[in-house]
Amino acid sequence: MTERFETMKMTAIPQSDNTAEGILEYVYQALKDKGYDPVTQIVGYLISGDPTYITSYNQARSLICRVERDELMEELVRSYIENKLSK
Repeated sequence: MTERFETMKMTAIPQSDNTAEGILEYVYQALKDKGYDPVTQIVGYLISGDPTYITSYNQARSLICRVERDELMEELVRSYIENKLSK
């Protein structure tokens, strides 16, 4: 019996923008790229805490788990209010 060992390529998790805003944008795009409804998936994650709502595509799941859910919700509320007040 011959064992085969193959080299597995691991890609680094993006480090460019580790803010809640940057992570939300990145995860939103990864979900959209995979054909999911990003809003529904992110809401599901925020409510339940279940990371399987977030695709592992482009390591989006690993990235979103780096930020506390309350920080993500704070960013969403802040962005919503700032957007509404600027109109």
